[in-house]
Formats: sequence, C-alpha cells, structure tokens
Amino acid sequence: MNARHPEHQYLDLLKEIVEKGDRQVDQGHGKATHGVFGRQIRFNLADSFPLLTTKKVYWKGVLHELYWFLSGQTNIKYLVDNNVHIWDDYPFYIYKEEAEKGTYPEMAKEEFVAKIAEDEAFARKHGNLPHCYGEMWRAWPAKDGRSIDQLAWAVEELRADPGCHNAIVTAWNPEYLYAMAKKGEASRFPICHNMYQMNIKNGKVSLQLYQRSADIFLGVPFNIASYALLCHIVAHILGREVGEFVHTFGDVHIYEDHFDAVNQQLTREPKPFPTVSISKDATSLENFKPAHVSLLGYEPHETIRADLTVAGLRSADNKPTGVGH
Repeated sequence: MNARHPEHQYLDLLKEIVEKGDRQVDQGHGKATHGVFGRQIRFNLADSFPLLTTKKVYWKGVLHELYWFLSGQTNIKYLVDNNVHIWDDYPFYIYKEEAEKGTYPEMAKEEFVAKIAEDEAFARKHGNLPHCYGEMWRAWPAKDGRSIDQLAWAVEELRADPGCHNAIVTAWNPEYLYAMAKKGEASRFPICHNMYQMNIKNGKVSLQLYQRSADIFLGVPFNIASYALLCHIVAHILGREVGEFVHTFGDVHIYEDHFDAVNQQLTREPKPFPTVSISKDATSLENFKPAHVSLLGYEPHETIRADLTVAGLRSADNKPTGVGH
C-alpha cells in the first residue's frame, strides 16, 4: 500500500477551513476570512522537498526572499533588482502616505518600483523596511546599542552542543509592534512567521516554525518552502543530514474571495515532490548565495491566481490602514 502523499496534510487543512472555518472580518482591511486556530503539519525533508505541487509555487521568490532575510537586508532594492515584487506594497504605501501630505511628488506603484530599481539614492531613502525579518534575525537591536546576530548564534550553538534545546530565532520584538511601540517607532508591516527553533535528533537537523497568522492559500505554500530550505541550508553548513520541517500555526485562514481558487486546488491530486541540492561551496551563512541552490524535478500543476490582500499595514500613527487589494 502506497504511503499517503505529504501534501495531503495541507489539502486537508484547506478543506477543514472551507467546511468548518469561523468567519471573521478584519478591522484593518475589511475583508472576511474563514479560519481555525492551532494546527500543525510536518514534512520529512530527508525524503523530498515540500514545494507544493497542486499549484505552482513561485520558487524564485522563495529563494531570493530567504536570501534577503539570511543576509540581514531590509531594503527591497535587492528583491526588485531580482524581479521579486512580493514586498513592494509596504514601502510604496509609506511613500504614498507622505506624498499625500505633499512631502514627495505623487507617483503610481509601477513608477515607484521602477525608481527603486534605477535610482540608488531614491532606493536608500524609500526602499527600506526597518525592523523587518532580516534585521531581527541578523542584527537584533539590544538596549546597550549592540546588534545581536540570532541566526549565527543559533547555528554555532548547534555546532557546539548538538543536544541543545535553545536554538531559537525570533522576529517578534514588542518594542516595535502595535500599541506596544513608542510613538513613531512602530513597524509599518506585520510580523507573521514570528519564531523558529532548530534541533538535532539522530544526527539530523530539524526546524519548527511558529506562524501566528497564516494565509493558507497564498502565503503558506511560500512559507513551507522557505523554512524547509532554511533547514536544508543550516544542516548543510553544519555538515549534517536534514530531518523534519514542522509548521505550527496560530490563526490559519482563507480569504473569502479565494474560495473558488481553493476549491479548484482541492480537485487536484499531488504530484511527486522535487528535491533540492546545495553546492559544497556554501560553507557558512556569510558566503551562502542563491546560486548555490538547485531545485530538481519540480513538475507542478499550473498556477492558480488570486488577488493578494495587503494585510497588516500600519499608518504613521500606528493604526490599521484599511489598505488592501
């Protein structure tokens, strides 16, 4: 008897939310979601790589965004230069907010993104997203002025003590979040995949992600691939085999206007997962590059398109913006 394809964990959760999810309306953007709370899926990375197959996942975006985080970057110029536009809305909204006050000339989003690509000075000024994942992972701001490299510490902790239970990296810094932040210092975008822990069992490196808020149709396939790849990279740097990726959810939901797309996906049968390989030239976090990663045997079903809701945007006075599209 053939083992059940691991992608069915994801599909089962989609189906549960469609059939039983609690309907709620977000006070920020006004859109309805259907969701459940507290779920978990897990993938054995030693067998294959969990890049979902029932719809095509944007692998280039996964790879370059993870490198953006790993290298501690917070300016979208790197992503724009690599034709990855998943973060464009956040700095554009901040620019637009100032333009409406007359501080800067108004421009369309496409013009803003083109200027980020073409104008280094403009990108430095308007492309930055402080307190983003890369900064929190690699340069957490300590109260004494130090920058703490959480990820490098966690990797070295695993190297020095393979039995350690404390290799945790968090992006959830209350000093910059919501009403907890000092006026003018709040993060302008949401921290959704907020903490992960790495662990070694039977010589293999595993990683568990806690994601407080998860758009399971559009975002979660991306998140699964990103953190599974991070686990591969850390295992490779440590010279160890890879173990499991465990994905633990807080609020996991489907936007109501995505139901038709979700039902289309639920008609599809999973195809074999691909595999990844990492070049021996990648020996540390510092010298890792996207070119070191090869994706092999990815033959998914075709893309299913759905509109993105830009959730979690905050205004300068730290209130939900109501922005969505």
